[in-house]
Amino acid sequence: MSSVAVLTQESFAEHRSGLVPQQIKVATLNSEEESDPPTYKDAFPPLPEKAACLESAQEPAGAWSNKIRPIKASVITQVFHVPLEERKYKDMNQFGEGEQAKICLEIMQRTGAHLELSLAKDQGLSIMVSGKLDAVMKARKDIVARLQTQASATVAIPKEHHRFVIGKNGEKLQDLELKTATKIQIPRPDDASNQIRITGTKEGIEKARHEVLLISAEQDKRAVERLEVEKAFHPFISGPYNRLVGEIMQETGTRINIPPPSVNRTEIVLTGEKEQLAQAVARIKKIYEEKKKKTTTIAVEVKKSQHKYVIGPKGNSLQEILERTGVSVEIPPSDSVSETVILRGEPEKLGQALTEVYAKANSFTVSSVTAPSWLHRFIIGKKGQNLAKITQQMPKVHIEFTEGEDKITLEGPTEDVNVAQEQIEAMVKDLIHRMDYVEISIDHKFHRHLIGKSGANINRIKDQYKVSVRIPPDSEKSNLIRIEGDPQGVQQAKRELLELASRMENERTKDLIIEQRFHRTIIGQKGERIREIRDKFPEVMINFPDPAQKSDIVQLRGPKNEVEKCTKYMQKMVADLVENSYSISVPIFKQFHKNIIGKGGANIKKIREESNTKIDLPAENSNSETIVITGKRANCEAARSRILSIQKDLANIAEVEVCIPARLHNSLIGTKGRLIRSIMEECGGVHIHFPVEGSGSDAVVIRGPASDVEKAKKQLLHLAEEKQTKNFTVDIRAKPEYHKFLIGKGGGKIRKVRDTTGARVIFPAAEDKDQDLITIVGKEDAVREAQKELEALIQNLDNVVEEHMLVEPKHHRHFVIRRGQVLREIAEEYGGVMVSFPRSGTQSDKVTLKGAKECVEAARRRIQEIIEDLEAQVTIECAIPQKYHRSVMGPKGSRIQQITRDYNVQIKFPDREENPVHSVEPAVQENGDDAGEGREVDPGSPRRCDIIVISGRKEKCEAAKEALEALVPVTIEVEVPFDLHRYIIGQKGSGIRKMMDEFEVNIHVPAPELQSDIIAITGLTANLDRAKTGLLERVRELQAEQEDRALRSFKLSVTVDPKYHPKIIGRKGTVITQIRLEHDVSIQFPDKEDGNQPQDQITITGYERNTEAARDAILKIVGELEQMVSEDVPLDHRVHARIIGARGKAIRKIMDEFKVDIRFPQSGAPDPNCVTVTGLPENVEEAIDHILNLEEEYLADVVDNEVLQVYMKPPVHEESKAPSKGFVVRDAPWTASSSEKAPDMSSSEEFPSFGAQVAPKTLPWGPKR
Repeated sequence: MSSVAVLTQESFAEHRSGLVPQQIKVATLNSEEESDPPTYKDAFPPLPEKAACLESAQEPAGAWSNKIRPIKASVITQVFHVPLEERKYKDMNQFGEGEQAKICLEIMQRTGAHLELSLAKDQGLSIMVSGKLDAVMKARKDIVARLQTQASATVAIPKEHHRFVIGKNGEKLQDLELKTATKIQIPRPDDASNQIRITGTKEGIEKARHEVLLISAEQDKRAVERLEVEKAFHPFISGPYNRLVGEIMQETGTRINIPPPSVNRTEIVLTGEKEQLAQAVARIKKIYEEKKKKTTTIAVEVKKSQHKYVIGPKGNSLQEILERTGVSVEIPPSDSVSETVILRGEPEKLGQALTEVYAKANSFTVSSVTAPSWLHRFIIGKKGQNLAKITQQMPKVHIEFTEGEDKITLEGPTEDVNVAQEQIEAMVKDLIHRMDYVEISIDHKFHRHLIGKSGANINRIKDQYKVSVRIPPDSEKSNLIRIEGDPQGVQQAKRELLELASRMENERTKDLIIEQRFHRTIIGQKGERIREIRDKFPEVMINFPDPAQKSDIVQLRGPKNEVEKCTKYMQKMVADLVENSYSISVPIFKQFHKNIIGKGGANIKKIREESNTKIDLPAENSNSETIVITGKRANCEAARSRILSIQKDLANIAEVEVCIPARLHNSLIGTKGRLIRSIMEECGGVHIHFPVEGSGSDAVVIRGPASDVEKAKKQLLHLAEEKQTKNFTVDIRAKPEYHKFLIGKGGGKIRKVRDTTGARVIFPAAEDKDQDLITIVGKEDAVREAQKELEALIQNLDNVVEEHMLVEPKHHRHFVIRRGQVLREIAEEYGGVMVSFPRSGTQSDKVTLKGAKECVEAARRRIQEIIEDLEAQVTIECAIPQKYHRSVMGPKGSRIQQITRDYNVQIKFPDREENPVHSVEPAVQENGDDAGEGREVDPGSPRRCDIIVISGRKEKCEAAKEALEALVPVTIEVEVPFDLHRYIIGQKGSGIRKMMDEFEVNIHVPAPELQSDIIAITGLTANLDRAKTGLLERVRELQAEQEDRALRSFKLSVTVDPKYHPKIIGRKGTVITQIRLEHDVSIQFPDKEDGNQPQDQITITGYERNTEAARDAILKIVGELEQMVSEDVPLDHRVHARIIGARGKAIRKIMDEFKVDIRFPQSGAPDPNCVTVTGLPENVEEAIDHILNLEEEYLADVVDNEVLQVYMKPPVHEESKAPSKGFVVRDAPWTASSSEKAPDMSSSEEFPSFGAQVAPKTLPWGPKR
């Protein structure tokens, strides 16, 4: 272990002058008798010299720092200006709000650029965009398209130049659109038009137009030439590796396109400026003519399999032959069966080329090695390691393994193939000698158990026996398992796998029936609970069915005993879940749901916590009235009672119990509750509750408004009577769209059928699956008669007719707007009748209606009503001050929506005026303009922002206007004493907030500095009286509380000697607290630190009679205390602790027994043996006798202990241990002469760094980034 001391110059000086003596205890290997202390350099050896560290560093540390290129900022900022006349959203009430702000936010989110908007003095819009270049360009394009008014222009350029504007993959066009912030539309190739359309700002259109014309002008300067050259001579024009054609292109500046060998085209296309193009054409023609004269051909046969070697990788061999000999080699296409290769060139060069062709063809060979297919992967090795050794030595050799075949194919240069073949054959021979394989048959259903979780079992066997085990996939349903590897390992692995399989055959599988609804709970969140069960029973496999299968069977597999234990454990868990999953449905009228929930969910939360149940309420937009309670049965019943009591308290809900034999309950409820549901709906939505099946109870509870309950009771009893006498049921079918016609308006038709026949007709509810089924219940003859009537009605509806009616074209738009919403509503309401209006522009007034006769008639009447409404439609104005508009609309516009539905009118509110003050100020005349008569405003007329427009039939509009005016809040004033205002407001405004919520009004309390008694209540007229009554009731309560407070503030003083105060207070205030609680008073003792306050006065505050009773109680205690005496007893201090006992337990027992107070002396008291006993004389004497007896008993023990201690004390050594010198060193810096300088901490010589910095290697392509 080494120590490093870090010294500052100051601490070094202090050490030297002896100001900071330090003692350091160090454990050394040498003994303390060592005579000479170590030197400072021995104890703290110096660090290595700097020079030694830097020997290897040839270059200064910062040698590379000057080579770093400056990094350009990736974020750029651009400013765009949109003039006032081009702004799309210039009529905004307030800058930074509305559609413009939303658009900017969308642009920022979509592009990732940051936008800042500002208005210039000329009302133009300046937009600063920051971000990466790509993001800024995209943002700019979006800004121009969405915030600036768009113009468009067309530019005509030749059709053949369009593709140059588009560019490769449309990149040029995209770049042009981004750069100019415009949209450029180019006609399709099949369109004959040459007009390009540009859309954007004026500035952007000009830029884009200029760029398009520039591209076209460039193309005008260029010419195109097409040369027909025989395909065989193309290689001579291209030259080896395309060098010749490249030189021509470079010299002439033209673009030459020679079709590739695979494309059977002879045309060479040249593009460029006319003069240079002529030069290039002349050179190509010259080459072509020259080669046509001088060259000849020879044909040779080369095996088809060797063609690819002649061609070489990417045609390199052909190019090589062309370069060396100037001869072109033509190979037949791969899909041809021909083996003839044609050589074309000058006669003297053909011989050399032919030699090279044969050399290339024979330079590669194909060979094969016989090797069993199961050995292939061992030859390849893990991740191809074995094969990589061969391919690295001979990279040109291609080795191919074919699955299922016992051979390996090698292909490549002859010499390399021979070497590779020898190596592979040696590898195969070695593997056959030391490897073995075996195949075993195990039922495929056990395979996954053999593999284990995440392959745990099979991986262990592989690692342990160094073998490879191949198990077929489940899809194959194969029983064959193959083991390959070391012969001994193969046999051992085979033995273990067979043992595992036989053990699995002896295992037990048990199916446990658990309702699917509990599966997710048993599995737990992220599988936590099932993991616990599996950890508890590790040998048991638990399989849950797929949720899609809707199965209740959970499969357990494992040793018999473990499976049984696991079964019992899971059955107990399920039993607990069943007990806690008892469910009750409580029907509660929808309007009372909010009261059951309470403010902020307070009520429902309290019920849930106190009853320990789960309570689910239907969604706000749902039509369901049922609240579902889940938990233990007793808890669910308690929660239901509480919820029902809330409903009962809130409304005039009657509850009637009807006695109906239990055997009739199921028939009364009907299939899926259809029969009972029809009664509930018919009787105003009452709730009918049948007892639980099997309970044997006959009591049926009907709950709801009193009149509806009575009606439901009569129907239920009548139905029960029918069921008891004779019950008959018939089902008939009718399309769901006919049901409305069968029921009739307000249920008129179906009621008539019921009244004439006496049978009950039940239509399907919205949630029923079979929507066609109509059930008729009653006596047989009544049911048959009702059936006939309904079938006749259905038959009439099935007779499809087509009729026409005339509707003026001016009304057509009303029916077809909003994607024909009105027509859809008519079709839904009147049995799917089809209404066809003539196409727009035909000026026809003929409308076709097709459907059931009654449906068509009803639809015709409805269309006539709509037309009458349209013709009778008027628009009236309703003036309501703008400040009340929000209140009139109601939360989320609910009140206004209700009025539009009730009166079938359209209501339009005016735009909000942000600064209404400006409208009453006189218009300022500028430049001598005359305001004119048209600008005069009648101060009595309503402002535009106050006028609400109502459209509809005149009588409906008037009614809607009255309804709107009734919603205008009214303010009344209530006089409430100012001193009560703070109590009405309540803590943090809770009191006033509660009243406002309860009465649905706004209560305004004046500011405290106004000292006003007037409280203003604003709200609907219907709510104001209730609110006023509630407020005055609260005032009366507060005044009563004030009076009570005055009575409670009666004060009474009692004179008591201060020495008795602690006794009156009692231990930890127990005595005084009891008096306070018993008499409901406040008792104040004098402050000891206050010298001006009399110390013997105790003040009692409360009701007069209570203060007097408390005074008597205190004086009684004082009277008892005055009778008490105090006596001092000498008690040996050595026994005090024994008498007091652990935590004062013993002394408290004595004080309680003799009813005295015993005080022991404090530590440091003059007489440590003096103990004071206080109490009634006779009690004091008895207590003193008792503690003196205890002293005598305890003192004997103390004396005996002291005698023993004398003999048990250890001998005292006279020699005192010499003081430790601490850690001493010689020749330390602080003991040196004063001439020696302290080390300079800033010097790298005095404090060298650990190791030398290594200069970075200079790379030929510059520093790394």
